[in-house]
Amino acid sequence: MPVILVTGATGNVGRNLVQELIDAGEKVRALTRDPATSALPDGVETVAGDLSRPETLATALRGVDRAFLFPVLGALDGFLTAAKEAGTRHIVLLSSDSVTFSPPGWIGEKHLACEQAVIDSGMSWTFVRPTVFMANDLGWAHQITHGGTVRGAYGAAAMAPVDERDIAAVAAHALRTPRPGTTYELTGPQALSQTDRVRVIGEVLGLPARFLQVPREDVRRQLTGHMPPPAADFLLDQLAAQAQPTPVLPTIEQVTGRPAHTYAEWVAHRAADFGGGQRAEARVHLS
Repeated sequence: MPVILVTGATGNVGRNLVQELIDAGEKVRALTRDPATSALPDGVETVAGDLSRPETLATALRGVDRAFLFPVLGALDGFLTAAKEAGTRHIVLLSSDSVTFSPPGWIGEKHLACEQAVIDSGMSWTFVRPTVFMANDLGWAHQITHGGTVRGAYGAAAMAPVDERDIAAVAAHALRTPRPGTTYELTGPQALSQTDRVRVIGEVLGLPARFLQVPREDVRRQLTGHMPPPAADFLLDQLAAQAQPTPVLPTIEQVTGRPAHTYAEWVAHRAADFGGGQRAEARVHLS
């Protein structure tokens, strides 16, 4: 049976994708820096490797027919060269809807470079372009469980965040039934402001929760503590531009045959992560 490789296998999308593929009966190999701590499902072959270090990838790519590629910005060429040499036929790249923005901005340009690298590799490809992840809102966990007030800029900014399980389901479809040259643009099923999302979190968890708008510069100072300043500016500009709600796309239901998960369903699914206030430093996908 051909092998499907999942890179970024312990991340928000990768972990769900591994489970989707296992449930579908596929032979799955997971790439992770530390297999001993990966806690991936039974039936997965877990291999050590690092996308930024191509010399670590030979074992992971042996016999791989299709691969899910996590966008390690600026570090994909080595993987793509090794994958092509190993005989990999098809790449499914996790990209971002920011590549469609005009202009695409700092983050969009980074993802466009990833897409171009995959195209230039000569392998067939599919791009999965989600909007902002629901999982980004785990960054509010500590504030919600320690007083219930979430401080941020642009509370009225209305986006349609997408559940990582839905991204994984679309990626699994793209890996199992490759359609070369296809792009899937994904949103969640609802456009919700930041104020509305905090309210929903409180309602689902049974906790007091409210959004308190603070000056942009206060938020920027916080963001630049763990991301490059251009990335922080892009994220804030994206929020500032959402005077009109993000359009909701039907792609997830069209591809999977079921409705996309609502924001309330996602909160219920991740309730334990909100309860653990120290999980507030959850990794943000730069979309």
